[in-house]
Amino acid sequence: MESAIPPHLETKRSRHKRVPDDYQPPYPSFVARYKPAVSRVVMAYFGVQYRGATPTAATDALTRIATRFAAANGPSHWDRAQYIDHAGYANVVSVAYWDDVARFDAWFGPAREDWTGKAGEGIGTFIEVLRPSVERHETLFSSLGRPEGVAVIADGMSGDVQEHAYWGGMRDRIPLSQTNEMAPAGKAELVRDGARLRVKANDNLCLIRSGQDWSDTEASERKLYLEDVEPVLREGMDFLRDDGVGIGCYANRYMQVLGADGRPTEKSYGQSWWKSLAALERWAESHPTHVKIFGAAMKYLSTLGPSAKLRLYHEVTVAASDEQFFEYLNCHPKTGMLTAVEMASA
Repeated sequence: MESAIPPHLETKRSRHKRVPDDYQPPYPSFVARYKPAVSRVVMAYFGVQYRGATPTAATDALTRIATRFAAANGPSHWDRAQYIDHAGYANVVSVAYWDDVARFDAWFGPAREDWTGKAGEGIGTFIEVLRPSVERHETLFSSLGRPEGVAVIADGMSGDVQEHAYWGGMRDRIPLSQTNEMAPAGKAELVRDGARLRVKANDNLCLIRSGQDWSDTEASERKLYLEDVEPVLREGMDFLRDDGVGIGCYANRYMQVLGADGRPTEKSYGQSWWKSLAALERWAESHPTHVKIFGAAMKYLSTLGPSAKLRLYHEVTVAASDEQFFEYLNCHPKTGMLTAVEMASA
């Protein structure tokens, strides 16, 4: 049994874990392991937004960013997903990952100007970037063999880890939690740069990407997931999308992952911005919508046991204020972190 925190990031604790040292989780889970030389990762979300039929400008923008990803200093991995937001806009988001900040910095300037420096007809565009130190980040996977998101750029995966399957495990997997509460500080501010809107968010902002992959499931398990679990998950995701602000969730996107051919796959993920890790924890531990999701998932897994083919994962980051970048051009006012500014001025 390994600790989720790699040996080179372990330090003397001034804050205790939520479980005793002899805790044994009821089932195996795994975390991504980076090379010790990796001190920081980058996760960059490039979104395009529109209503109705896909404008030519959106298609062109998506082609251009894919070309840029393939160019010098581009990301080690990227994927694309889509969703309809609470205002009825289609959003297509390309998410790119780097494990070398210098490489990202060399790449980012021209890409940013292309994405948010000029308006495309009938579309809005946005960039949301975190560049956290590895002490501020954690991952969790239910199975090995198919990493997703930031874990694709890791060196590999751990063996069974101890810090999971209990409330508080998410925090305990973040190395910084050994000594730091990671409490939020400050208020979101809006900076206008011509037509571009930049958001300076609070310190210790929290991001979660939490995904499901049912592509390996066979008929009976697929039916169980799509009829008994997914609708409950969608209900919770819709609550966060529409009403999450009141509990500290600035924005939530329930995304359908797209394949290389642009068609929807049998993968999805929720991606949400939270004022703090504590706000995310409170929703997960006690809000009726998540209690319902948790209950449906536990019933599903207890029914199928080890034969379950559904793959689950997440990545969670608590980012310092100087590790964040948010920029929006011609987007509706409740897009992404623009909502945080509205909350701060309320």
